[in-house]
Amino acid sequence: MSGRVDQWLPAAHRGDAIGDEALRVRDVLRASGLRSDIYALAVDEDAATDVYPFSERQAADVTVLHFALPSPLSTALAEAPGKKVLIYHNITPAKFFVGYDDELVRIADAGQRELAALAGTVDLALGDSEFNRQELESLGFTRTGVLPILMDFEDFAEHPSGRVMESFLSDGRPNFLFVGRIYPNKRFEDLARLAFFYKKYVSEDFRFVLVGKAGRMERYQQKVQALADRWGLRSSEFLFVGHVTFEDLLACYRCSDVFISMSEHEGFGVPLVESMLSDLPVLAYANAAVPDTLGDAGILFHKKRYEELAEMAHLLTHDFELRESVIQGQKARVARFHPDRVQADLLRYVSEVRS
Repeated sequence: MSGRVDQWLPAAHRGDAIGDEALRVRDVLRASGLRSDIYALAVDEDAATDVYPFSERQAADVTVLHFALPSPLSTALAEAPGKKVLIYHNITPAKFFVGYDDELVRIADAGQRELAALAGTVDLALGDSEFNRQELESLGFTRTGVLPILMDFEDFAEHPSGRVMESFLSDGRPNFLFVGRIYPNKRFEDLARLAFFYKKYVSEDFRFVLVGKAGRMERYQQKVQALADRWGLRSSEFLFVGHVTFEDLLACYRCSDVFISMSEHEGFGVPLVESMLSDLPVLAYANAAVPDTLGDAGILFHKKRYEELAEMAHLLTHDFELRESVIQGQKARVARFHPDRVQADLLRYVSEVRS
């Protein structure tokens, strides 16, 4: 292929999920023979070697806008020459932020309106998941598709774990893991409730490991912690570890027994794929994009019956045959998200939109 395909981001931060994916996409496009750069309105110093200021953008044959929040890029896209592609990473509905952060409520509402306004602007709209694609279709986007998040399987499989975290989690206690921002849509209070039922009806020997940062949701985290305290959960049983290094994240996946998600809104669910890569059985609430990502793998539940879920978490930890069966199903499913397959999808979409 020849020509120029550039990507636009509202902000570029080193370690940001969307920014990291944009770098991988750029590398795939360049390897195919295309010229490709990334432009952002805000560029952190750590990202300055890979991302250019938006004011320096060039005319491109195809412009790709990564959309997850409102920004002036939406208006600029309408004026850009060439073909236009939207990659939609989902917007968490405003209802989850009500009572916690009025500004996030405003941003989420504005994002939904801005997304809808783009329906007549782009030549192709791609969602990370079928759930996202259907949302795009409901808003009036006529040409849509699914492009899963482009992940780095090799680095995830071969990178060493953090030794201190690995040692801490390897004391013989069952570890039940969740990874995600400490936001209300993730339903950390439901994880606390499950921990309470597990302790009451199954065993007092366990640890819930909660990886992620609260950011602007400190009030929400404090509320969840107060509930955990009220339900008699010790910090050693229900543990917020905050944001961790990549090495420590690997240790959490590799040393855990079950990944448990109570989340009520996911646009894709990268930790689900990371769990499958780590041979970590997944027990997840079947809502939003979670069923799209897991497919027939893992164990999905449609109602939060806590006594049953506590028993299932115990079985997934101790019943070898059940555990192995779930892991094998996940091995088959995770192939859908292998970088080679996603790269092929990406290049096919680029070729189609340019033709």
